[in-house]
Amino acid sequence: MAGRKVALLATDGFEQSELTGPRDGLREAGFDVEVVAPEGGRIRGWKGKDWGEEVDVDRRLDEVDATRYDALVLPGGVINPDALRINDAAVGFIRGFNEAGKPLAAICHGPWLLVESGAAKGRRVTSWPSVRTDLENAGARWEDAEVVVDGHLITSRKPDDIPAFTRAVIDALG
Repeated sequence: MAGRKVALLATDGFEQSELTGPRDGLREAGFDVEVVAPEGGRIRGWKGKDWGEEVDVDRRLDEVDATRYDALVLPGGVINPDALRINDAAVGFIRGFNEAGKPLAAICHGPWLLVESGAAKGRRVTSWPSVRTDLENAGARWEDAEVVVDGHLITSRKPDDIPAFTRAVIDALG
């Protein structure tokens, strides 16, 4: 998939496996994947019950827009999406993918960002169980499934779903 670019939007507190799993799987499939974050440098993951590894940031959020990429992946973790959903630039970046109908994928607590950006309304989705009420209150139809694809929107529940989630993103990119 040379030339196809995928953004992975995250900040400190992302669930380690939910960033590295899709990133590595997409890269192995031949996509150019860039980690985008509000600040440059490195961001730190969350693994289990403590801080995990750091990941290099490829682009700062203020350097990019949705036209630069073919898809967007939103990893979960509790801290990461909670911090990003109050960041106007992050929410605007997500809206750009939704409005363009480009693949927009979120896993675990990542769908909080779909709520904040308005992308969840009227859509079939899944998530970590504790996010269900937020999604339903935003007008989404929640399902308990490994992966839910509704048009350009792709959602999954948890780290165990990463293989199916990554396959769904690859399939959406053709």
